[in-house]
Amino acid sequence: MGKNREHSIYRLKNGRLQAQQRAVVAEYPLRLRVNGRELATLVCSPHQLNFLLAGFFCLQGFADSLDDIQSLGVCADFGLAEVRLKKDLPQQLQPTLTSGCGSGIAYNLPQQLLADSGKRPRNYSSDSLFLLLRQLGKKTEQYRNHGGIHSAAIGDKDGLLLFAEDIGRHNCLDRLAGEALFKGIDLRDKLLVTSGRISTEMVAKAARLGIGLLASRTSPTDQAIKLCEQAGITLIGYLRGESLEIYSHPEQLQLSNSEQKIPGITGVILAGGESRRMGSDKSLLPIHGARFIDHVYARLAALFDEVLIVTNSPELYPEIPCRKVPDIYAAQGALAGIHSGVKHAQQQHTFVVGCDMPFVTPELVRCICAEAERGDLILPVSSSGHEPLHALYGKTCLPAMEQVLDQGKQRIVSFFKQVRVVEIPAEKLQQVDPQERSFRNINTPEEYFQLRGDCDNDAGNGSYNRAASTG
Repeated sequence: MGKNREHSIYRLKNGRLQAQQRAVVAEYPLRLRVNGRELATLVCSPHQLNFLLAGFFCLQGFADSLDDIQSLGVCADFGLAEVRLKKDLPQQLQPTLTSGCGSGIAYNLPQQLLADSGKRPRNYSSDSLFLLLRQLGKKTEQYRNHGGIHSAAIGDKDGLLLFAEDIGRHNCLDRLAGEALFKGIDLRDKLLVTSGRISTEMVAKAARLGIGLLASRTSPTDQAIKLCEQAGITLIGYLRGESLEIYSHPEQLQLSNSEQKIPGITGVILAGGESRRMGSDKSLLPIHGARFIDHVYARLAALFDEVLIVTNSPELYPEIPCRKVPDIYAAQGALAGIHSGVKHAQQQHTFVVGCDMPFVTPELVRCICAEAERGDLILPVSSSGHEPLHALYGKTCLPAMEQVLDQGKQRIVSFFKQVRVVEIPAEKLQQVDPQERSFRNINTPEEYFQLRGDCDNDAGNGSYNRAASTG
């Protein structure tokens, strides 16, 4: 059971018929007898049927865990599966989708599948999606050998977790669900890539599993798009090579391509601090073969078309290819630096970051910049409090800034009451930067040497390199 058979075929080539041997996929009808009752016949591929059956019962709502399956046996010779479930069966199988009445059929997901939609913001990168696609391609040897078989894979940001193939695209999802049950893998918010067309039933199964991104090498149906919109699932079609089409919830997919920069925003690096506690210019501190400011600039240059450095010592950075602008209000601290950056920026919004924050996380910056139109100042709140040196300022803040600077006030918060401040809570930010590395800054020699020790440890296990490569 499970072997594909060789068949004699004739191939027309160069005007002549040539006899060849061709492997074709096996089709296996499997009758289900559940709790002593004939329930259905699955037409499937004849391998790892325990995964297929466990996933089938899970996605039909008959089992929530393996404990709900009291016994499961397959007789290969007779194509029969004998199953005993704890739950009573309905009189007939009901589809996961419900139909509305009216002039046409309306497809909707049951309310219980929508309970969590929108409550857990999801964030994915196109890099992770393309990685999963490549890994799926390497796994699909049967498809390359003889075609006619579907494949699917589930993964996370680090790559492939589960792989399945079957003659039925729906069976692939059942197999993935079943294997996850056997292995204790939580599929919530994972990515799912399939070779087949995405229909409403595929979306319903993905929603039941808690999948957050569903992608196919082919097209989705119109009703599948509607269901993904309901369930908060990012739907991708025509995923091929390095291209894709987004059909629902595009805000949950961050495009990692360097050409996909954030429009309408200037990036500003504050490098004019006195560094009294450090005793030397923090922007010039070395870490992993470059200075702090080099790391910050590389991150911002990948995100914004325009990057400025606010500094009164531009001669320190001749090799960094961007404009350097001085403080307009001399010796009035970080607020004066923010003011100069916003004033000199060509765009209406300015993302400001300190030069002593070398671990700027692109996903977090995009999260902050996505709120640009909501207020004059978009202010992240970390577990330590407000982060005004990692925030988004509109030019509408300039009059209020200048008023307090004219009064000799230097505290950044001095002008906040005069503008519309929109705070982004720590809980939301931690979804894209769980360890809050973006907000880590250095003020003393002790903090610097501790940071270097931490980075050396991280580099040993690869975590620093992964973080650095996201820029």
